[in-house]
Amino acid sequence: MRTRAADVGDVAQMSAFLKELTAAGKRKSPDDEGFVLAHYIDDPNKVRCTVAEEDGIVLGFQSLKRAVAGNPYGVEPGWGIIGTHIRPSAARRGVGRALFEVSCSSARTASIAKIDATIAADNPEALAYYEAMGFRTYRTPEGLICKRFDVVAQKS
Repeated sequence: MRTRAADVGDVAQMSAFLKELTAAGKRKSPDDEGFVLAHYIDDPNKVRCTVAEEDGIVLGFQSLKRAVAGNPYGVEPGWGIIGTHIRPSAARRGVGRALFEVSCSSARTASIAKIDATIAADNPEALAYYEAMGFRTYRTPEGLICKRFDVVAQKS
């Protein structure tokens, strides 16, 4: 498995496994190719979008954006906003950990001190993943659990 920056050539695979997550009831956001392109590859607030791949198959991706005023998650401007998506067949293989290493390094390079992960309260896999990566709950709007990672508190 290797990690690299996501690019337009990855959009079809990224969308395909987001559709798998939607079908499995693990995703509520759009999953079409246009959404993937606009919100992960070409997002103007993107810090980094990383894919993990093996033998040409995208196993997962992680998006790190800089929060701006009025963002849909209510995250403090200047913080990072992270999203992690793993192909169901690649779960429990270290994909998320490999992706987060890249995102954490990218956050440091971009001088982002804190990262928010806003997770549906009914998504135990995501909640456990972010907790394992060192995120801690800091607020709980209805139906959501928002976890924060303090980048500056972690060793390089």
